[in-house]
Amino acid sequence: MSSEVMAQMSRRVGVPPAWTSVLAVIAHPDDASCGLGAILDAFVFAGAKVDVLCLTHGQAWTLEGAPGDLAALRGAELVSAADVLGPKRIQMPDCPDGDLSKVGQTSLVAEVVATADKCFPDGLLVFDTAPAPGRLDHVSATSAGLEAAETLDLPVLGWGLSDAVMERLCHDFGPGSATLSDEKIDLRVNVDRARQRVASHSLQGQALPGSPRWRRLELLADTESLRWLRRPHGSAHRPATPAQKASQVHVPDE
Repeated sequence: MSSEVMAQMSRRVGVPPAWTSVLAVIAHPDDASCGLGAILDAFVFAGAKVDVLCLTHGQAWTLEGAPGDLAALRGAELVSAADVLGPKRIQMPDCPDGDLSKVGQTSLVAEVVATADKCFPDGLLVFDTAPAPGRLDHVSATSAGLEAAETLDLPVLGWGLSDAVMERLCHDFGPGSATLSDEKIDLRVNVDRARQRVASHSLQGQALPGSPRWRRLELLADTESLRWLRRPHGSAHRPATPAQKASQVHVPDE
């Protein structure tokens, strides 16, 4: 198959890649529902087996005053969301929420590789996130996923928000995270939001109607945007942009 045909396939609209197994590498439990939920659901609907490696329990971002063991609560919420979104296996090492970089890149990469050795994914799914306050755990998780993919020789898809969606969110709620401009988007995948909305309800107080996260789902409608951070074999290579290089920042060992 020619590189031109592969490039066209990598930019197709409507469906996710034809992977039989996908591993999502995320930093926090809500990343699997409010963030990647609709994409994971689309993979399940297409017949793929989905595994999720969530590197923290997300307790640092729990609303103040919540009762009980916050790490256990967030873990239970992730399992509940996964039950709604489809058949997924969850791995949750107890890395420090908010300080993921302090674990060290070598350890994080080892977690990804060990999980991949159990589920044999065709590709990895991560957040396409540039370094910014409040996003550094996402950067660490994505960096670990990319380095593990180099070791495993696997493609990596990054999820992000388009310019149009982010512009509207910034107008409604103030500045936010980095965007994916149209020229950087490789796949626009049609999704069903129904199960993602139900899964998001399992996160206590985080995705309520009228909240920024709920508004984001409204603006995204039935489409998600993805970018190849590590392309499949045979795809045409696109030179890295400054934003892409920033989103693939290496987090050194502490």
